[in-house]
Amino acid sequence: MIILTGPCVLEDRDKVMKIAEMLKPLSENKRVDFYFKASFDKANRTSLNSFRGPGLDEGLKMFQEIKEQFGYRVVTDIHESYQAKPTSEVVDVLQIPAFLCRQTDLLVAAAKTPCKINIKKGQFLAANSMKHPVEKVLKTRGVDEVSYQNSKDNGVWLCERGNTFGYGALVVDMKNLIAMREFAPVIFDATHSAQVPSTGETTGGNSAIVPSLARAAAAVGVDGFFFETHYDPSIALSDGPNMLQIDDLYKTVDEIFAIKDALKL
Repeated sequence: MIILTGPCVLEDRDKVMKIAEMLKPLSENKRVDFYFKASFDKANRTSLNSFRGPGLDEGLKMFQEIKEQFGYRVVTDIHESYQAKPTSEVVDVLQIPAFLCRQTDLLVAAAKTPCKINIKKGQFLAANSMKHPVEKVLKTRGVDEVSYQNSKDNGVWLCERGNTFGYGALVVDMKNLIAMREFAPVIFDATHSAQVPSTGETTGGNSAIVPSLARAAAAVGVDGFFFETHYDPSIALSDGPNMLQIDDLYKTVDEIFAIKDALKL
C-alpha cells in the first residue's frame, strides 16, 4: 500500500524533523510503500498573508537532510515548469497540484524527469477527464496507450481529492476511484477531501471525517493513500483543520489494512 504522508508545508526545521521522526515506525512497516510528503511552497494559498514555506532552494536542502537522516523517499508539489528539473534531483515523486492538473507545460516538464508523478484530480473535473493529463505524461515518456499497467510501469499516479459541490464544500464520489483506476494507479487523498474551501482568508476543514473517508476508499479499493499529518494540527501553518494528528494516522492505517485483509483486495 502506497502511503504519502507528512506536513502540508515545510515549517521550521525542528518541527519538520520531529514529524519525520514520529513517522519512522510507519516507514518501517513492511506492508507500506512509504513516501514523506511536504511542500516547499504553497503557491495557491487563499490569502497573500498566509505562510507559503521556505521556497525551492531552502526546501530542497531540507528534503535532502530528511533523506540522509531517515532514508525516506520524498514527494513534493511543483507549480512552475522550471521547478521540475532541480526538484527531481532531490525528490522521488513530483506532485501536480489539483488546480494545475491540465497545465500541459507543467506535466511535460515533470514527465521529462526520472521521477514518479502524482497528478491530483482537479476539483472541477470529472474522473474520465483525468485520462488526458495521464496521456500527456505517458506520451512524453514515449508510451502511446493510456492504461493502468502502462501508468504503473512508467510511474504515473492519479490522486482523488473530491469535487466542488456548490460553494465552500467538497464531495467525494467513490465512483471516481473506480473510473480513474482504468487509467492509472489511484491514490486517495483523505485529508484534502475533508477540506471546506475558502472560509474567509483560509481554507477550513473537518479532520473528524478523514478516517471515515479513508475506510470507504479502502473498501472500494485503491493503490494508496495521501494523508497530511502533524503532531499538533492546531499549530500547523497550513491545512491544520483537515490534518490528522499522528496518533490518529496510525490508527487509520491499521483500519485500512483491516478492511483490505477482510476483502482480500
